[in-house]
Order: sequence, then C-alpha cells, then structure tokens
Amino acid sequence: MTFYRPLASVFIGLSVSLMAGTALADSSVSLRILETTDIHSHLVNYDYYRDAASQTVGLAKDATLIKKARDEADNAILIDNGDLIQGNPLGDYMAKRHGLKKGEIHPVYKAMNLMDYDVGNIGNHEFNYGLEFLGNAIGGANFPYVNANIFIDDGDNNPDNDKPYFTPYQLLKRDLVDKDGKKHPITIGVIGFAPPQIMQWDKANLEGHVVTKDIVDMAEKYVPEMREKGADIVVAVAHSGLSTQTRHGMEENATYYLSKVKGIDAILFGHAHTVFPSETFADIDGVDLTKGTINGVAAVMPGFWGSHVGVIDLGLSVKDDGTWDVTDSLSEAEPIYHREGRDVVPLVDADPEILKAVKTEHEATIEYMREGVGTTESSINSFFALVADDPSIQIVTNAQTWYLKKILAGTEYDGLPILSAGAPFKAGGRGGPEYYTDIPAGKIALKNVADLYVYPNTVRAVLLTGDQVREWLEMSAGQFNRIDPNSSAEQMLINEDFPTYNFDVIDGVTYEIDVTQPARYNREGEVVNKDSHRIANLKFDGKPIDGAQKFVVATNNYRAGGGGHFPGLDGSTIIVEAPDENRTVLANYIMDEKTIDPKADGNWHLAPVGNASKVTFVTSPKASNAANAPSNISFIGETDEGFAQYVLTWTK
Repeated sequence: MTFYRPLASVFIGLSVSLMAGTALADSSVSLRILETTDIHSHLVNYDYYRDAASQTVGLAKDATLIKKARDEADNAILIDNGDLIQGNPLGDYMAKRHGLKKGEIHPVYKAMNLMDYDVGNIGNHEFNYGLEFLGNAIGGANFPYVNANIFIDDGDNNPDNDKPYFTPYQLLKRDLVDKDGKKHPITIGVIGFAPPQIMQWDKANLEGHVVTKDIVDMAEKYVPEMREKGADIVVAVAHSGLSTQTRHGMEENATYYLSKVKGIDAILFGHAHTVFPSETFADIDGVDLTKGTINGVAAVMPGFWGSHVGVIDLGLSVKDDGTWDVTDSLSEAEPIYHREGRDVVPLVDADPEILKAVKTEHEATIEYMREGVGTTESSINSFFALVADDPSIQIVTNAQTWYLKKILAGTEYDGLPILSAGAPFKAGGRGGPEYYTDIPAGKIALKNVADLYVYPNTVRAVLLTGDQVREWLEMSAGQFNRIDPNSSAEQMLINEDFPTYNFDVIDGVTYEIDVTQPARYNREGEVVNKDSHRIANLKFDGKPIDGAQKFVVATNNYRAGGGGHFPGLDGSTIIVEAPDENRTVLANYIMDEKTIDPKADGNWHLAPVGNASKVTFVTSPKASNAANAPSNISFIGETDEGFAQYVLTWTK
C-alpha cells in the first residue's frame, strides 16, 4: 500500500510532483502531523447493526495507514481529535452493560496505546456518559489530553478567575531529523477545543460542574502564551467544523475563524463528519484545496468512523538562533477504502495487533447486540424516509408518545395534546448506500433497536405553541432543495448538505411540505426567506392548527437543548428531563407490546410540484424489494456511488 501522493520524498527535502500537480518546496526539515477524529468507538472493521464485517470503518484499518505514513517520514506526530468513547454499540456496551472502573483500560485506549499517540483532544460526545465515566476512560490513555475552552464551574459568576477543567495545551519536546540526518530540537505546541454547545447537549451531565467559552477567544488567549513558553510551532486541534457564518461568538463550527488567529501553523479539525480538503469546501473564500489550507494555514479533517487518516506535511526551516519557520505545507485525508459503483474496495487491511487487543470487548458487544426484545410482523427500513412517512421513524415516535403519557399522568400537563418528533438517523448520505436501517420481519434484537435509534440521547419533552411547532417543521424542511415547478430538467430533491438527523418528522399533526417554495431557514437556524413557508395544511385533530394552542412534544436532549439550531428549542421550553434514553424507551415499548406492526400512519407528504417532471432522489439498492415503497416512484438507474436513483411523480 502506498499513499496517493509520493509523500516519502518530502522528507528528504526533494521537490516532487503530487497528484494535484503541485509540490512541497525544498525544506531542510519536514514534520508530518497525523490525525484521527470522530472514531466513535469504531475500533474493529465491523458493523454491529448488520452483524457483519465492514470495509468502511475501523481504527484498526487506520492503524495500518498510520504505520505506513510513519515509515515514509523521519519526523511524525499522531493526534486524535475526539468523539472516541461513544457512537456505536461497543461504546454503549462499555458504558451501559460492562461499566468502567477507575484503573480499568477502555478498549479504545487498549488500541490507541498500541498506536503511540502523542496527544488527544476532547470531543462533544465524550460527555454523553458523564464526567466520571470520561475520567475513568481517559485515565487509561498513555498520552496527554488537551482542551482550552472547558472550565470548572466555580459558581462565582466571575469568568476572570475560571480554572481549566482539562490541560489547555501541551508543549511537546522533540528532535527533528533533517535531510542530512542531523537532529534539531523543537517544541511543538498542541492546543485543543470542543464545541461550546456541550452545555446544551449534555446539560444533565455537565451543569454545575463545567462551563464553556468561545473557541476563537480561547485561542487568542492561549496561543501567545504557548509562544512565550517556547512553542516553535502551534497545532490547533479543534473538534469543530468549517463554516463562514457571521461570527457572533460561541460558534459550534469555528474552524474558519480559528484559522485567522495569529500564531497557529496547522489545524486538525473534525466534528462535522466530512473530509477536508475536498470539493465540499470549494466555494469558501480563503480555501486552497490543492494545498489543503484555510486562509493560508495547513488544515485537514479526515472524515468519520476511521474512514480516513489526516496527513499534514509541514516544510520547516531552522534558523541559526534555533527558531523555526513554516516554509510550506501539504494536506490530505487518506482513505481506507474507495467505491467502484456498488462495490466497496478496501485499500488497507486491519491491523491484527489492534484486533487482538480489543477482541474480548468486540465479541462481548456482538453477543450483547444479539439479545432479543420482541417481534415485528413487518419489515422496518429507512429507504424512503426522506420522501414519505416512514416506519423506522414511526416506531420511535410511537414509543416516545407511549412513554410520555405515563410520565405526564397526574401532572399539570396531563391532558395537553402530545406530539412526538423523530428523525431518520440512517438514510444514506455520507454513510453510503449501505447506511440504511433494514430490519426483516421476525425477531427484534438490541442491535435492531440501536439501528433504529443510533444515539444515546435521553428523552425530553418541550412545551410549545402551534406556531412554534410550525417553525420546527419549517426548519426540518431544509432537508429539500427548491424545485422549479416549470422545469422538465432533472432536479435533485434532497439537499445533501442538510444532515438527515435534523429532518424531524412530528407525529400527532398532519401536514404537507411544499418544496417549490424556498427554505425559510438555513442550516444555522437563521431566517433567510422570511415570507416563505414550506409547511402547508398543518392540522391537529383534523382542523387547522391553532397557533396559540399548547402542545407537549416528545424529543431528545440534543434537540430540546438547541442541537441543530432549531427555532424555539434552546432549553428554555423543556418541561420533562427524563432519565431514560430514547432507545431504552424504544426497547421497553417493544417488550411491552411483545409484537409490533410499525406501519407509517402517513401524517405528512410532499405537496405536488407543478409541471416538474424529473424530480429525483437516491436510496439503497435494496429499496426495489421493499414492501413500503411509495407508489409514485420509478427506478431510473444506479449512481457511480452505488445508490439506486428514482424519479418521483405526482398525480395531476
């Protein structure tokens, strides 16, 4: 296996041609910075939901890439950017079934300690299981952790004396070898950041214990201090995506503005589950996709679940006084697989040493996920969740309503109408044509419950007006591109930049979505078309919804606390903070029912689109055999990525 570009040549100071047709300038010394991010407990190349091997995930595969990258370089450091201990059934097994005592080594760190990481950063999902579990977990790491924007909540309301909860940065003393074999001492500063929104997303675990501050503000505070204490170069590790949204402070996706902080030489970022450099970011001012820079700063974001390893090569020069300059850089996200139509072609094998290290927990997770909870009379899939009401969401919203009725009984809210919100967590997109829920009729096991509800969210109920329910749905309708009703050209229905986990369906009301209208909200929850309304014929109990009427809406802690930037959902409307996870509620509902038949109730649909005659969407190749396929779709072919493409029609 070799990298797509001849990176090894960089480290003997040669000027070489790269895939993109550029070269790293001659440098006396080079440093390779390697990044993993958003592993989400995907240690083994295995899909616990399908109960089968996977070629698209796994830190064990990253380990093989990393060994190769190190072999090519005289000087390299390895950094992880967080979201490690949560995100798939192995993470849940360790937190919920096995538990983790102080001094016990989490399988994540059994693997990572073998890989010789230099530094780790904290991600937002690290807090999903609470601070005690997090402390026990990272206590098993043989490498230090950094975070510069999470502080101890001392309760005095004086931000000037706040003390960091974690170590804000590390100063790594290293000797770099030049092209002649001579060693040069260098101090590499590494500083980390997490989204400030953890205080909303994990309020129950964090309130009263920590507070968060703005990422860019803390960079401006600490980077000069790092330089004063001897950092020759500074690497910022931001668990934060890339957005050019106008800066107001406390941004979730702050990487663009972080790149403008003086003194930062390289940025490793993540959180957004995308790849940088890639064409996704081609239209952003200041981005150079050929070199992989943002406003001139080397940067990389290597996907998610181990799909890529981030590589930044810095060309360095050392002066006579021992100070350093960055003379050039190249960045690349190296993949563990590529697609040829429907086929996934692995580019590397899993590292057997990593597989051996986590074998016990991996096998225990498989057995855990095979435990049965009930039976379904119908198959459940998410193949059409973005174009029609869907059984994989219906079963979740039914369970949440069932649970909330019991919670509210005898309270001041007893008797208010209960609505229930759910979203398709697995609906293709960046996850590929295999990333759909697909449960056959018959036994339902825990792996199927986790497949229906991927995240370890906890149940919340919010008290909203009818008008607020409408705005919630308007935000969800950003899932769709605007369709020109007078065009006969092909028009893609789904906005691929809109995460499917933000496409909330609200059961208990009926409505249409008119995609010929522009989206009312952008992805950041800002009103961009104030006179536009995509939600039409919104009704409750068969009548137009009363904008002032009160509704209790079942949802999760992420959404109720502001996750996704939904209007009216900032934590202030929460009336129930339940202790149970949504998927625990789902499992208990199925066990209580024993046998379910989760057909969608058809409470929403897409409104007709005029004379638009070729509105298309893509889904799983398995969709053609699905019993719940809408009657108004026709197969038109397969995409290069292996998705099945369909055209939608409407009755005139």
